[in-house]
Amino acid sequence: MLYRAFSRFLALALLALTILGAPLAPAAAKAPPVWAFEHSDLAPDPAFRFGRLPNGMRYIVRHNAAPKGTAEVRMQVDAGSLDERDDERGFAHFVEHMAFNGSAHVPEGEMVKLLEREGLAFGADTNAQTSFEQTMYLLSLPRNDPKLLDTALMLLRETASELSFDPAAVTRERGVVLSELRDGQGYALDNSKDQMAFLYPAAHFPGRLPIGTVDSLTNATAAALKAFWAREYVPAKTTLIVVGDIDADAVEAAIRARFADWPARAPAKRPAQGRVLVDQQGAAHVHLDPALSERVTVSRHGRWRKEPDTAENRRVALLRQIGYGVINRRLLRLSRAAQPPFRGAGLGTGEVFHIGRTTNLVIDTAENGWRTGLLAAAQVYREALAKGFTDAEVAEQVAGARTSIENAAASAETRSNDALVGAALHLLRDDKVPTTPASALERFNRHAASFTPAAVLAALRADAIPLENPLIRFQGRTAPDGGAAALTAAWNEDIRAPLRTSSGASTGTFAYTDFGTPGTIAADTTRADIGLREIRFTNGVRLNLKRTDLETDSVLVRLHIDGGEMLDTRDNPTATEMTAMIPTGGLGKHSQDDLQSLLAGRSVGTNIASSGDTFALGASTTRRDLELQLQLLAATISDPGWRPSADVVYHQSMTSFFTRRDATPAAALANTLPAILSAGDPRFTIQPPETYQALTLARLKADIGDRLAHGAIELTLVGDLDPDAAIAMVARTLGALPAREEDFRPYAEARQRSFTPTRGLTVIRHKGAANQAIVRYVWPTTDDSDPVTAIGLELLQEVTSIEVLDTVREALGKAYSPGAASSLSRVWRGWGTFSVNASVDLADVAATRAAIERTITDLAAAPVDPDILTRARAPMRERLANMLKTNAGWLALTERAQSQPDRIERYQKARERLDAVTPADLQALARRYLAPDQAVIALVLPEGAPAPVSAPISPAAPASYALPRKD
Repeated sequence: MLYRAFSRFLALALLALTILGAPLAPAAAKAPPVWAFEHSDLAPDPAFRFGRLPNGMRYIVRHNAAPKGTAEVRMQVDAGSLDERDDERGFAHFVEHMAFNGSAHVPEGEMVKLLEREGLAFGADTNAQTSFEQTMYLLSLPRNDPKLLDTALMLLRETASELSFDPAAVTRERGVVLSELRDGQGYALDNSKDQMAFLYPAAHFPGRLPIGTVDSLTNATAAALKAFWAREYVPAKTTLIVVGDIDADAVEAAIRARFADWPARAPAKRPAQGRVLVDQQGAAHVHLDPALSERVTVSRHGRWRKEPDTAENRRVALLRQIGYGVINRRLLRLSRAAQPPFRGAGLGTGEVFHIGRTTNLVIDTAENGWRTGLLAAAQVYREALAKGFTDAEVAEQVAGARTSIENAAASAETRSNDALVGAALHLLRDDKVPTTPASALERFNRHAASFTPAAVLAALRADAIPLENPLIRFQGRTAPDGGAAALTAAWNEDIRAPLRTSSGASTGTFAYTDFGTPGTIAADTTRADIGLREIRFTNGVRLNLKRTDLETDSVLVRLHIDGGEMLDTRDNPTATEMTAMIPTGGLGKHSQDDLQSLLAGRSVGTNIASSGDTFALGASTTRRDLELQLQLLAATISDPGWRPSADVVYHQSMTSFFTRRDATPAAALANTLPAILSAGDPRFTIQPPETYQALTLARLKADIGDRLAHGAIELTLVGDLDPDAAIAMVARTLGALPAREEDFRPYAEARQRSFTPTRGLTVIRHKGAANQAIVRYVWPTTDDSDPVTAIGLELLQEVTSIEVLDTVREALGKAYSPGAASSLSRVWRGWGTFSVNASVDLADVAATRAAIERTITDLAAAPVDPDILTRARAPMRERLANMLKTNAGWLALTERAQSQPDRIERYQKARERLDAVTPADLQALARRYLAPDQAVIALVLPEGAPAPVSAPISPAAPASYALPRKD
């Protein structure tokens, strides 16, 4: 299960890069309202049904057919780590785990199995979360089968009132919870804890992280956990949400039938949350860690404000959003300068639960650049509060807000289940009324004239706590000269410096609207089986066009250009390394910053990646902006800016990367294992830092410029579009470019990749917590050329994941999320891997190895158990059945329809091939590919831990790893 280490407030109070709205306070009355909208002038979306049972449990039901035939079920209990007493730290999260470990009518271990048989994959479709204030259970139903919904409601009722808390099950699950705590340790958590302790010394939450403490979890008894559950899991603190392609009347009746007899009990009062010290000021603090990039945070606290969700308060909140947006836009502009004073910066104000607010100015700087960055950011902050904003700056922010609201209104009828669940949760957690997108647009248009620079400045001044004599915190690798006192001295110097005038938003028009004579069509066919139109222009550009009605006013765009990683060679392994930085360099006629202003209010954008054998560009747009999006793509490949300012950004990011390269076990594994598996092939090996510092966009242009200018192109458009109009737009943009190569190149030599001939044990070192380790077994398999083998190995992956979850996690209690993965390449000839992975305590490495080896041996020794096969295959069937219910699914199917037509046929036959796989087939695959002596066994161990012996470990062998002694 998942837990949230930080609440919604921390995303801003710790990072201060986004603006959050204020949660509502109950109306002043003896009894609080059942729903926030009861005391608001905002009308809720009438498609939602809100109800409360006599026992106090609430529910929200909404019919929605996007995607069709599916549903989302959530049960939120308003009990989290803030409800724990001193000896109960971590209990809310521990109870969440116990919900999957037996109840009055569902034996231990059967809940997950039951759902897997119905097609819900554990983790992806069956999960839970614990935060400071809530615990939520999540079920994603792949079918709108009433029986499946009834099963979901039954399981949630068992969780609410019928859990068993068997002492033996608690003991087994304790290891899993402790492993989750262990996996979360590291420099990032230490940094956050330090920041919370500095900023909020009198608040309760820094000592109530949802994961708990080792002592409290170790000492948690079944009786104590059950007592916490019985006290906190009461109807009055519980809300059930069902959104999907369902009969709302039937669902409402089912909820009443399943939960009405849950006895009502008085809800426990949440313990005091402590205080935010409004008068805390003038202090400075330094926190160091070798893995941290340099950051300075300037903060001041204020009192929490009760602001009900009303039309007027939303108008004021939007004014604040615009104000913060302008300031952050100015800061962003500075970060894009040729010699930027900082890597990034942001100003924001966020709530600290219901006990205070914090305004933060956060500045991320290059090593030893904190003073320059602090001065520049302070100038922007002071100038904005003193002089306000220009009409152009406000207009840019208003345009962005208007487009977002207009797009939401246009696509309201096809909002996803997840989006509607999000609206329901926003009501429960923040008292935000789930209004209709159309009403939001009406309010925006009614108030738009009042969004003046003066009004924006007034709203911002009323919201932001002045950064006078602030709290200042430094984090990084090396302390500032002069220590903490230097931080305060620098700030005091900054606020006395003369103000400078910032440059405003760019003006002008987008320069890339004419690419020459529109292209003509050389071929135009339609695949009747899937309704896909395949077009080829005379300049060689291929277009795949699929119109859908799945998401109103939404169009997905994917462009593939020949080349990609095929251009990386052993002699030049970093040829395409900087590809993703191309948008940072802007276009020939516009910088990236200019583009942000020129295209404000338009639903366009682009990113580019070197991916396999192509350069892939992607975007999401609307019908209105489709042609502009195509113009932007055509300009990106025909006239990139190649500005050296992007080099600075890249070099700074690589400096940060190398500080964290092996800071955690996962980072060390990800950054080291590819080189080991590829026998040191430089294309898959991290190069020395100086190699990356020498890279530039000018060099990238020399390495890939020919492919951008001449390489074969395949464009795919999926969504709510007019096919003929879209074809004409492509003709005027990509179709009008100079002739391209007709076919994607074979790259026969570049596709060769060899698996290391060295098998057996290899040790990778990390610099994280001394008790953290990872065990990974990797076998070579094959490439993706045979669809039967591919789907067989995918099913074997699901079977193996279930098996190691049952052994390493449930039986041994050694790991939080062990699993298996099969990865077969379409790019590298003959290349494929099958891996089993577990993140464990250093002391448990030997036992984990034994369990994994026993699991793999058993797979080859006998056919798979029929029930395990059912549990593995059912979620795969449902994923196939639901793939084409979203635009994203259609895009994945059709994006290479002309250059790789076999992808469509493979999808069409996938269910038949999946169902044809037998237990004997899986056994044969395990014997063929998973031979024990063919695995690379990667052990990721902390620096200084003893290296293991390479001999196989028998199941009875004692653990041979221990933490180093501290004398």
